Amino acid sequence: MSDLPDPDTTMEMSVEEVSALGPAIAAGDLLLLDCREDDEWRINRLPDARLVPLSRFATEAASVLGDSGKPCIIYCHHGMRSLRATEWLRSHGHRQAWSMKGGIHAWSEHIDPEVPKY
Repeated sequence: MSDLPDPDTTMEMSVEEVSALGPAIAAGDLLLLDCREDDEWRINRLPDARLVPLSRFATEAASVLGDSGKPCIIYCHHGMRSLRATEWLRSHGHRQAWSMKGGIHAWSEHIDPEVPKY
């Protein structure tokens, strides 16, 4: 997928970059993972996202990713937990992983104000 940033130069993508990849996410060519916890997921979420809470990331991420090797974007509330999840994935061989900078809060601020803030 040529629209993705070079993983050697960055671990993050802006909400604008992620928004532009919406069709690839909807088509299943790119995975969108939400690493917030269950109670946060119930407040709001992005379309086509899959919940893999950071508290269970090490045990659940492999089953979600499988052997697909698909690139993935991870988000949380403000971008700190997703950055840790991205680092974890990369350290376990999944090079095509990025954190959505600013998290779902930035998405609500810059992309879709209908996404509730908390």
